[in-house]
Amino acid sequence: MAQQVIHRNNIKIYGNGEKTLLFGHGFGCDQEVWSGVAPAFTEQYRVVLFDYVGSGQSDKSQYSIERYNSLHGYKQDLLDVCDELQLKNILFVGHSVSSMIGMLASIERPELFEKLVMIGPSPYYLNDEDYQGGFDQSDIAELLDMMEINYKEWAKYLAPVVMQNEERPGLAQEFEQILCANDPVIARKFAEVTFLSDVRSELSKVHVPTLILQPQFDAIAPPNVSQYVHEHIDGSQLVVMEAMGHNPHLSDPEETVYCIKDFLEQ
Repeated sequence: MAQQVIHRNNIKIYGNGEKTLLFGHGFGCDQEVWSGVAPAFTEQYRVVLFDYVGSGQSDKSQYSIERYNSLHGYKQDLLDVCDELQLKNILFVGHSVSSMIGMLASIERPELFEKLVMIGPSPYYLNDEDYQGGFDQSDIAELLDMMEINYKEWAKYLAPVVMQNEERPGLAQEFEQILCANDPVIARKFAEVTFLSDVRSELSKVHVPTLILQPQFDAIAPPNVSQYVHEHIDGSQLVVMEAMGHNPHLSDPEETVYCIKDFLEQ
């Protein structure tokens, strides 16, 4: 099982600190998105990076719709990584859907987690009666259809929407390449799980100190959603960043590092 998990999730370990800092990537990405952030922590922490099954350099032969048809399959990946490396009291940094995956893992196994950092989290992407997640059902249906019809065109359309920073077009081009590296079939299923999951009822069960980082002008997880998360996780901290777009770890790694360090050192 040991080598299976290490290979399956493409686990990489850097640094020699006493505390472990574990990074979880968002939908459509892999561990490489942390390349501008993770190195800043290797002197002080043991840094662990991994890919969810179906993403990056993971063993895609281990992917099954049965396991990964909900966030709980991805949560189990995270718990498997922790168990394989015998991790406890970890500091977990999750981007986007990984914020919610980390949250679910911390509820099931609170002894594993010392602190949570959520970057651009959303417990539910759809608009509801008294809740504005940012998308209507038709928006998500159109997005999923577009992924199925022409995945590369979908990536080309989505990348600048996600990244913002129009004056820095290289960021959108970089993110488009990240999206295009995915298996289109697996990516579409992961998108469906991400955008249709509703874990709002779980927020109040979090008892781990939590930092919520909210970039400005985030088209995927707007500020009111982070405010909602903040209000429903007892004792959480909310920081609105100067960074724009949904991927501040790519667009503004220095500010992302600063915000994480400030929280971890409290």
